[in-house]
Amino acid sequence: MSGPGRRYVVGVADKVSPSGLGALTGDGRFEVRWLAERPPAEKEEAMAGADAIIVRSATRITRELIEAASSLKVIGRAGAGVDNIDLDAATEHGIPVLNAPAGNTVSAAELTFALILALARRVVAADRSVREATWKTPGLAGVELNGKTLGLVGAGRIGGEVARRARAFGMKVLVYDPYLPATRAAELDAEPSGLDHVIEQADFLSLHVPLTPSTTSMIGAKQLRRMKPSAFLVNAARGGVVDEDALARALRERWLAGAALDVFRQEPLPASSPLLGSPNLILSPHLGASTAEAQELVASEIASAVRGALLDGDLSRAVNAPGIDGATLRKLRPLLELGTRMGRLACALASGGISGVQVRYSGASDEAFGPLTAAVLCGLLEDIVGGMRVNAVNAGRLAVARGLRVGAARATRHPDYSEYLVTEVGTEGGRLRVAGALLEGTHPRIVGIGDFSMDLEPRGSIVIVRNQDKPGVIAGVGTVLASMGFNIAGYHQARLEPGGDAMAAVSVDGEITQELLERLRELDQISFVKSARLG
Repeated sequence: MSGPGRRYVVGVADKVSPSGLGALTGDGRFEVRWLAERPPAEKEEAMAGADAIIVRSATRITRELIEAASSLKVIGRAGAGVDNIDLDAATEHGIPVLNAPAGNTVSAAELTFALILALARRVVAADRSVREATWKTPGLAGVELNGKTLGLVGAGRIGGEVARRARAFGMKVLVYDPYLPATRAAELDAEPSGLDHVIEQADFLSLHVPLTPSTTSMIGAKQLRRMKPSAFLVNAARGGVVDEDALARALRERWLAGAALDVFRQEPLPASSPLLGSPNLILSPHLGASTAEAQELVASEIASAVRGALLDGDLSRAVNAPGIDGATLRKLRPLLELGTRMGRLACALASGGISGVQVRYSGASDEAFGPLTAAVLCGLLEDIVGGMRVNAVNAGRLAVARGLRVGAARATRHPDYSEYLVTEVGTEGGRLRVAGALLEGTHPRIVGIGDFSMDLEPRGSIVIVRNQDKPGVIAGVGTVLASMGFNIAGYHQARLEPGGDAMAAVSVDGEITQELLERLRELDQISFVKSARLG
């Protein structure tokens, strides 16, 4: 994403630790603008002119803001959840959304366990009894964690840390996580189980899932009724995972013993919320990452991620793009550039509408398939979507939106090339095949078009000519090019058999015009003329 002498403007829309942003503030290639205290209209105007925006949870990045931000290249979330960012809009516009999932792991896990302990020992009610000078001890008796069952819904980074702390307190850990490998469960000393079983058996049910369509209100009235009357619910993950109306009713009617929430469907929690009048409920204002250590860590993590994305194209922290770090990107760059240029060539040669694309790769890198498929799609779609930014972030979505069937597979190893790539495009005129290879690992070549073997450097302006292999055709093409002032940089002729079908790929200096293509089509023996700009 970077260019010579380029200076990027990074807008910090929420309160983020300044010392944690040293990767940006200490680099002269970045201008960091602090926007958190600005009036809303001024803040939105400044964000619309930024190359990158960093937010926490307070600022919403809406579709309208994304569409107004013509310079925006990166959105950074200083934390894990991205539900305050319109991910669909960002993806459609080719903007990677980066997050910092690791920095607040310990802080969020510790808050979760603090809430578990507060519920178990009725700490909030005990504090109130002393302050109100009632000194009540009856009714404040708590329960021990030792021997109790912790039910985890989600066992990612934070859930895993909670599990470790629970085991230290002598708790049994049941976990529902359909993506949890058996080795990871064994490492956590946790027993995998179904969601219903975890809910029914848990003495403390702790939620650690993102907010998605499938997790919205996943703990509702039906699930709350399945819990033990002596059980407690803790949600320090995302607001909306728990049906708040159902929880308020469950607490009033004593379906369960208590609950603690750090996150809410609407934040700040409105005065009309039924939760505010619910008994045996601890509420905290989204404090999961609110420690000095976490704020420093998430700021540092997102600053490094934004810096890498802008300078190196490193998308390893992107939640809406194939994850590829800077080192891998540098290693794969020649292959990805070849894929993009093959996609451009395939688009230029396609006859009629494109229905699908199949990418086959034979080479040393197992990491190449996702990024390579995206690279081919970028080249294929550039002219089709005209005027819209196409990159690794949105290429797949744009292909799906146009009804293209996209596939990727490993190709049979080629005897002559260690890094070999085939792109097959389905069109109304039939299947079109373009093959490419890297020579010595870095030098790209187009080595096949259809059934024709080629040796073409994929750069600059290319004219593709299909003709009968007859004397005078090459001379005729050269004469037309010369008469119109085009210098030939390379002429690559291939034929299937003497006197049969032939194909020529002609590299020329300058921009190819429609007039040139029409003049070439008028030549005898020529049946097909196309052009491509391969970069």
